[in-house]
Amino acid sequence: MKITVLTVGKIKEKYLKDAIAEYSKRLSKYCKLNIIEVADEKTPDQASAAVEESIREKEGERLLKHIKEDAFVMTLEIQGKQITSEELAGKIEKLGVTGTSHIMFVIGGSIGLSSSVLARSDFALSFSKMTFPHQLMRVILLEQVYRSYRIIQGEPYHK
Repeated sequence: MKITVLTVGKIKEKYLKDAIAEYSKRLSKYCKLNIIEVADEKTPDQASAAVEESIREKEGERLLKHIKEDAFVMTLEIQGKQITSEELAGKIEKLGVTGTSHIMFVIGGSIGLSSSVLARSDFALSFSKMTFPHQLMRVILLEQVYRSYRIIQGEPYHK
């Protein structure tokens, strides 16, 4: 299985880079992981709704260029469906069994995803009703994908 994390913006903080590197290393046993970062747009303070929409659309165009036609796309959205770790593991396992060879997780920038990216989504996933920094979501997502593979393999880790 190929897993791609497609995200807006670069990680600058060393502690986040270290965590991403650790989970990337752990996941290499289970899947081919690819992380793609697209440039983010500068969002001015007190941006109008029109400016925010324009920013989302520009970032969305960059994201869509990387979304593969045959990939199953999961967008991370506050309004998405909240599922358990076991349910995520089951979803990943079922996709693999039914012939899906590529899952793409898409994380938007600080003001979210464009309507065009949301329209391409096969599954809207939410980790919480709370808002998290999109950089931190990358670490949380990788940990949950790693946990999913441990569950699928019946290996100890999940408590």
